[in-house]
Amino acid sequence: MNTPPRIVILGAGFAALTAVRELRRRAPTARIAVVAPKAEFVYLPSLIWIPSGLRQGSDLVLPLQRYFQDQGVEFIAGRVTGLADGGRTVLTDHGKVENDALIIASGGRYLKKLPGIEHAITLCEGVAAAEAIRDRVNAMQSGRIALGFGGNPNEPSAMRGGPLFELLFGLDTLLRRQGKRDQIALTFFNAAAEPGKRLGAKAVTGLLAEMAKRRIATHLGHKPLSFSDKGVNTEGGHIDADLILFMPGLAGPDWAPQTGLPLSPGGFFQADELCRVAGADKVFVAGDAGSFPGPDWMPKQAHLADLQAKAAVENLLLTLEGKPATARFKVELICIVDTLDSGILVYRDLKRSILLPPLKLFHWAKRFFEAFYLKPFRK
Repeated sequence: MNTPPRIVILGAGFAALTAVRELRRRAPTARIAVVAPKAEFVYLPSLIWIPSGLRQGSDLVLPLQRYFQDQGVEFIAGRVTGLADGGRTVLTDHGKVENDALIIASGGRYLKKLPGIEHAITLCEGVAAAEAIRDRVNAMQSGRIALGFGGNPNEPSAMRGGPLFELLFGLDTLLRRQGKRDQIALTFFNAAAEPGKRLGAKAVTGLLAEMAKRRIATHLGHKPLSFSDKGVNTEGGHIDADLILFMPGLAGPDWAPQTGLPLSPGGFFQADELCRVAGADKVFVAGDAGSFPGPDWMPKQAHLADLQAKAAVENLLLTLEGKPATARFKVELICIVDTLDSGILVYRDLKRSILLPPLKLFHWAKRFFEAFYLKPFRK
């Protein structure tokens, strides 16, 4: 009797969990192992609701032990430090993990290189960051909050601006509810003159119009140089700020250079349109860890990570059967820019770009999707 292949997945985020689900559905007998520091899933899209109290950190951190048991998945606790044997061996701080096929879904990391970056809080780093924002905002009675996001200079598309826009509009709504908006100013800063351009021209116009409507000041077209306890220094001048919220650009995992696999200029695993890592056998990548061919606006977001994971699984199984890989992921961007009481829908694919104005329906749609997505892990 042939031994079922051992498929190892690195990570426990969106791409990794989609890969688990798809593998178990398509290959019921496969031996699946997940390597991650903890058997838990953090639902990052809802971190924007922690500062307002709409969500608590405990709502968004889900233990995965039972889910893995139900799926027949072996969980291996460890931090990846590199790969060997062309990907057949995963090196971790707790030993080696062998595999017959590998999916890298470990996510990326934030480039925190600007001088004084310790004075800024990065929302998407996790629950602790979101709670720190909540506590700082609640303690403020007056002053200014400066918010911005950056990119990877070696791979400009590696940025995550959507959550920052949501945090910006959500804080405006929250401060109005608290009766502090007239005492606390909001300033949005960005190196681009047209921030959010990857969302489409309509989105840029719509987002800037929403800022103007909400009396949010802008400081655009000037590269940030440094941060301090006094505010933000840019090529265009200084922004006084009592609280700085900044989303740096993204890069690949810090252990990627220790794999011997080809990397993109931004430090991501270089992949083709079939999610195969270049020059490697039976090694696939999905989500923020990879650099994929496509338009320059292709996003780093959970939805696309899920689509890439599905294609990676299908192609991995075809490869194990000795068949050519054929599955390609759809390139599209779907984003609801939540404002705490409404939402702006942004959609873009290779043919069209759509923006719908703020509607309460979209806020509730985002909350419904959260419940739908998390249901399997809460059982």
